[in-house]
Amino acid sequence: MRKIILILIFFTVLLPSCGGKKEKIAEMPPMLRRSRDVHIFYYAWYGTPETDGSWNHWNHRIYQQESESAEYPGGEDIGSSFYPAFGCYSSNDPKILESHMVQIASAQAGVICLSWWGIDSFSDKAVPEVLTAADKFGIKVNFHIEPFEGRNAVTTREAIIYILDKYGRHNAFYRSDRFGKRPLFYLFASDLIPPSEWAMLLSPGGEYSIRGTEYDAIIIGLWREENDGEKLLEGNFDGYYTYFGSDGLTYGSTTENWPELARWSWENEMIFIPCVAPGYDDTRIRPLNHEYTREREQGKYLSKMFEDAIRTAPVFVGITSFNQWHEGTQVEPAVSYEIPGYKYKDYEGQNPFFYLAEIKSSIYRFAK
Repeated sequence: MRKIILILIFFTVLLPSCGGKKEKIAEMPPMLRRSRDVHIFYYAWYGTPETDGSWNHWNHRIYQQESESAEYPGGEDIGSSFYPAFGCYSSNDPKILESHMVQIASAQAGVICLSWWGIDSFSDKAVPEVLTAADKFGIKVNFHIEPFEGRNAVTTREAIIYILDKYGRHNAFYRSDRFGKRPLFYLFASDLIPPSEWAMLLSPGGEYSIRGTEYDAIIIGLWREENDGEKLLEGNFDGYYTYFGSDGLTYGSTTENWPELARWSWENEMIFIPCVAPGYDDTRIRPLNHEYTREREQGKYLSKMFEDAIRTAPVFVGITSFNQWHEGTQVEPAVSYEIPGYKYKDYEGQNPFFYLAEIKSSIYRFAK
């Protein structure tokens, strides 16, 4: 009952489109000068039986070592160490999307990086409503191209063309003011494809290059291992990001290495995007992964990571994430909840909106 009451309160406060609350839109604080330089990773892969015909992602599989075991049932028993304040929602619910955009705008993050899993995927079908909701609150949307089935440099080119043709003219579609109004794409797990193949897409004169065409864009690869800089350079990427929310999980996500990653970017005229997180806990879906759990420390973990990022003088900062519930990096409101055999974490006694406020505070420091 307490959870239901909380959910109703959140919907009343956070959905300006609901009756009697439209004045809240006018009260939204204006975006800071550098809000467009803060990119928050966003996941539109959640589904419910009521809206989508079945569960999607709330019933994420449990991984034991490298093999898959049973799925969570969804509903109250989900693949996350935390429980969302809205309960299990659908990413295709316009009211949920609008509420999310209110939260993101109030936290002063000006761009969402939409996790995208290929043409006609579940996440692709959510894009029109995501763009519509984002536009209402002055938020821009770029795309985090995931390793969809069959992804290689050629199919990535097809994906970029598809995205730009279908969504690129929308008012909410992100184009960087800093780099000639070009769109920007993040390529997760770019290291799974040889740099020589990426070079054919990203180098002028490459066999199927986008350079100098109407589909040219800022392409950001993932720096995972220590020597990835040379590979990213060979692939002719415009820059690189670190993504992972666990400090130490990869070479790139280890904050003590960020000064070196920043130096590399300056020397090679590339863009370095350090990514910060409130914590990390994926043990609900990867039970053997305790080594990489990072407790939130009532906001101290996020604050330190953001300060480490700011010290590298980055053009952009990434936030991992708004709602990646499986890995426990979300800043979306969570509540205390318990089911038989399991008690979900909450925000260590802080209110459900605590991390949205912490993000806003950190962005103010970044904007100075």
